[in-house]
Amino acid sequence: MSFSIAGKTAVITGAANGVGLAIARHFADRDANVMFADMDEKKLVSELGEDLAEEGNIRMFAGDLRQKLTIANLLSATIDAFDRVDILVNASRQMLVADPLNPDDDAVTDLLNQNLITSLRLTQLFSRRMIKQAEKDGQDEGPVGSIINLSSIAAQRTHPDLLAYSVSSAALDQLTRSMAVALAPHRIRVNAVAFGSVMSASLQGALKENSDYRDDIIDNTPLSRIASATELAEVAQFLASDGSGFMTGQILTVDGGRTLVDAVGTPAH
Repeated sequence: MSFSIAGKTAVITGAANGVGLAIARHFADRDANVMFADMDEKKLVSELGEDLAEEGNIRMFAGDLRQKLTIANLLSATIDAFDRVDILVNASRQMLVADPLNPDDDAVTDLLNQNLITSLRLTQLFSRRMIKQAEKDGQDEGPVGSIINLSSIAAQRTHPDLLAYSVSSAALDQLTRSMAVALAPHRIRVNAVAFGSVMSASLQGALKENSDYRDDIIDNTPLSRIASATELAEVAQFLASDGSGFMTGQILTVDGGRTLVDAVGTPAH
């Protein structure tokens, strides 16, 4: 079974840096049409530069996807550029350290809006477009679309400082399962990748602040290393391709074995 995504159109959110950028570049290198979407327009332009040629397979969209109108504009921009959409990767995510006993701390609300509600709205709007495309094409069988959420093993761990991140990750896992069932009759698959320590932008920042953090991660990861963002991108390609055509509602864990041994006191980053 082929894992090819050539010729498909993918929208990747959080595509200005870290894991989102790695997935978007990986997809573009494998001949998919890719819309790089992020709030940080300056970073998008800096990363893509000359790759934004009109005749190429890369486009960019800058805007705050927490706003419904911005999501609608992203869909319109994608259709204008590539005429269709086949893959959505909800890679825009945020991690906040919070005090679980502070009633004035809005971290849970903020991360539910960023990591959950935004993914839900994107999934709802883009899946409707995928369904419309299939109806227009008279496509009565075969795959219609693939939606991939980026989650975290924090959904399964308990660490007080990461309450907001853990709650939003757990909610995203359940959203994945629920939308998988809702969209299955339309032949749209919804899966998630729950990752452990991947060299993302947030992890890079954490390692700069705490020189001992790298050793803590490695000591608590059976494969004794931190994953590269490219490794996550390859898993996302598998889920986007027809090679995973009978998979939906699954949360694939990519953590180097971390959840097999992870102690409660060690943050699941």
